[in-house]
Amino acid sequence: MKNTFRLSVAAAALVAAATAASAQTKVKIGVLGDMGGPYADFGGQGSVEAVRLAVEDYAASSSKLAVEVVSADAQNKPDIGSTIARGWFENDNVDMLVDIPTSGIALGLASMVKDKNKVMIATTAGTSDLTGKACTPNTLHWVWDTWSNSHGTAEATVKSGGKSWYFLTADYTFGTTMEKEAADVVKANGGSVLGSVRHPLNAKDFSSFLLQAQASKAQIIGLANGGTDTINSIKTAAEFGVVAGGQKLVGLVMFITDVHALGLKAANGLMLTTAYYWDLNDKTRAFAERFAKRNNGKVPSMSQAGSYSATLAYLRAVEKVGDTKDGAAIVAAMRGVGTFDDPLFGKTTIRADGRVVHDMYLVEVKKPEESKKPYDYYRIVATIPGDRAFRPAAEGNCPLVK
Repeated sequence: MKNTFRLSVAAAALVAAATAASAQTKVKIGVLGDMGGPYADFGGQGSVEAVRLAVEDYAASSSKLAVEVVSADAQNKPDIGSTIARGWFENDNVDMLVDIPTSGIALGLASMVKDKNKVMIATTAGTSDLTGKACTPNTLHWVWDTWSNSHGTAEATVKSGGKSWYFLTADYTFGTTMEKEAADVVKANGGSVLGSVRHPLNAKDFSSFLLQAQASKAQIIGLANGGTDTINSIKTAAEFGVVAGGQKLVGLVMFITDVHALGLKAANGLMLTTAYYWDLNDKTRAFAERFAKRNNGKVPSMSQAGSYSATLAYLRAVEKVGDTKDGAAIVAAMRGVGTFDDPLFGKTTIRADGRVVHDMYLVEVKKPEESKKPYDYYRIVATIPGDRAFRPAAEGNCPLVK
């Protein structure tokens, strides 16, 4: 009799567990990143780990969703990114895309995501067109964009005396957009642009490009590129004595992973704009410590931090909506929260154009002797309030902005 009771209790428990599991809403997240190219260090597998941490943190507070995470390497090619995303949507029931390594891929996916009524949250791609003429009800831009970084860094540099500029630009949407927006800021603040030269993504040799920039005699060489392209530009400039000759390099988009790769001896004094710094407060330090244990001791970049925050906010919105069928409704629910206190980005608001608004920080890279611990790289020069950090919604030509 006792054994029968035990079996009955066990069976009842299994039925209850099965019922609970069947009641869970299934969610599938696709991390589409650069897993081995120039942007892998600040996105890629680190973004996958950040998303997994967000899923774990969500699960610790709620059992209403059953979340699966998949990932793939877009190889920084729009056609490959689109093929992967379409396969995920049509065959694998993926509901949300996050990371998105390049502007070209993000712009190519925006209309597909809208047509499929899914969700895309760009945390690595930079083009501000995502919240401008290419905005959709299904896309969010979480961390930074070409407008925020070009304005923050270029304006501060011109005001500190860097009046004449020459641009070294990655020859695709991200780079050319960044150059244009930074050039507009330079001119608006009384500076001048002496010229520019464009290089292919993941260029192997920057010698000819740096020689042209050096010959321009511009005070500032603006690096409108990213990842290993930025790192190699700075290394080549050092070989040619660009800085020693009196010109200054300004990285319009730099990540902490870039500074780490360069080392403080080469990078000290560089000015840049960032949305996140791991050593900003207790919450950012706690997350960085957890993340580093999963990412070979490396602290999170702002893109990886964004992948965490975006995923957590998305999952909470899915729970509120009740299913994943209507991507636009989920994005609307995320926006409907109003201003919220994001654990990594502080006070955060999501606008009608899909721009996620939070403070940005103008930082200067420390000298080697100023750094007291691993990844102690930045000195906060200024906090740029969210309402000034990003392009005003009315100026972006997004049709969703009334």
